[in-house]
Amino acid sequence: MSRHIQVTFDAHDPRALSTFWRDALGYIHPAPPGADLPEGADVLAAWDDFLARVGVPEEQRNTRSAVEDPDGHGPRLFFQQVPEDKVAKNRLHLDVRAAPGLEGEERMAALEAECDRLVALGATRLRRDEPAPPLSAGFIVMADPEGNEFCLD
Repeated sequence: MSRHIQVTFDAHDPRALSTFWRDALGYIHPAPPGADLPEGADVLAAWDDFLARVGVPEEQRNTRSAVEDPDGHGPRLFFQQVPEDKVAKNRLHLDVRAAPGLEGEERMAALEAECDRLVALGATRLRRDEPAPPLSAGFIVMADPEGNEFCLD
């Protein structure tokens, strides 16, 4: 039997980092337990209200956050607050599949367009690796707003 996974990020600002990844991947912030929110409701405001209602002190309300694939295919991403800075290259990273089925210049143009969109959301472009057939179709290495590396693939 296979298992579902959750990918956990250490973060200084879980809410901000989860919002970046929500927008990058087309994910959503899930509603608080028991909440039935109307379409278009501010889910993060609903979380603030929920946490206040259950007695979580204000200074602890940004210690964790999560986003989920609304279609239920991708893994849940969880963000937990940690005090230390990121100090080395990731040993694990996400590949954001931004150009499935495309090849050559068409592929690289699609990756460049996605790179521009993610930079506008707060990511940093680190480098572009050109296609090198037969082993590589080309990709762009980026970092999220807290410096976690990921690839546009």
